[in-house]
Amino acid sequence: MKLSVGIFFGGFFAALGVLLFLVAFGTDYWLLATEIGTCSKAPEDAGGEKATFHHEGFFWRCWFSGNVRESNASMWNFWYIYRGFWTVLMLLGVLSIVMASFFIICAAPFASHILYKAGGGFFIIAGVLFSLVVVMYVIWVQAMADLENYTNMKKMDCPDFAVYVHYGWSFMLAPIGVFFALLAGMLFLLVGRAIYLHSD
Repeated sequence: MKLSVGIFFGGFFAALGVLLFLVAFGTDYWLLATEIGTCSKAPEDAGGEKATFHHEGFFWRCWFSGNVRESNASMWNFWYIYRGFWTVLMLLGVLSIVMASFFIICAAPFASHILYKAGGGFFIIAGVLFSLVVVMYVIWVQAMADLENYTNMKKMDCPDFAVYVHYGWSFMLAPIGVFFALLAGMLFLLVGRAIYLHSD
């Protein structure tokens, strides 16, 4: 493999991964929910204190409604603890991408195998961090978003009420971006190794 080809594809995959991250984390279509049901009376007449819980990640937002008295405490615990880890991982991922790009730019053309290896390593770290963010989001949707209680509460006034939740296109782009970041990182590591071997 010629070094110039490896560097070209490494840079291409890195740019593609960063672009996909920007689109995925900069849009609000991570979770799509459809509510279906005919109510006997309007939800405003159902009584009880209602609230809209606003979940905002580092770059995206999701909204869920529920009963304040039933889920307020758990939502606040989630808001401060879980979201804190989420945001830190996202910031570390962005910092890793910036560092990786800086090292690769400084390494061109064939300047130092250490810089290529460092850039590749940071791209791999960024891919791992962003994959952890995606996994944490899936855990939140599956375990922390109390959709069952929300559905049961709605069925008190709408017996045929149903809510359908599925992941949106923003969510689908994030793992693809992770794949390209990891691929770019491995290519730059190989380029750095090849430069080191040819320098001996």
